Amino acid sequence: MASSHFHAAVWLDHHQARVFHFNVNDSDSQKVHPHNASVHIHHKANTIGSGHALMEPEFMKEVASAISVAGEILVIGPGNAKTEFMTYVEKHDPKLKAKILGVETVDHPSDGEIVAYARKFFKPVDEMLPR
Repeated sequence: MASSHFHAAVWLDHHQARVFHFNVNDSDSQKVHPHNASVHIHHKANTIGSGHALMEPEFMKEVASAISVAGEILVIGPGNAKTEFMTYVEKHDPKLKAKILGVETVDHPSDGEIVAYARKFFKPVDEMLPR
C-alpha cells in the first residue's frame, strides 16, 4: 500500500490486522486476514501449551509489508498477537523493527478509536521535531 502518510498504526489479533496510515487530518485503512484463519482453541486443564494457535508466518509477512512504507509505527492489540508479530519482525525485518516506536495493549477498539489513540501516541514525538 503506497501512502503519503508518515505514521502507521496496526491493531492485530490472531484473526485480522487493521492497518492505518495517517496524519493529523487524514487516514487510510486496510485489513489483512490470515489465509488459514483458525478457530479459537480453548485451553484445557492439565495440558501443555496455552491453547492458542500461533499466527501464520505468511500473515505476519503481509502485515509487515502493509506497514513497511511508514516512517514511524505503533503496534497495538490484545493478548499475545502483537508479541508474536514483534518476534517475527525482529527475526525477519530489522529495518522495520527500527521504525516501531511502541507496542501497547489495546483491547478491541473501533477504527476511529485506533486512529485517535495512535495520533495521541505520536503527538509528543511530533512536537519534538523542528518545524
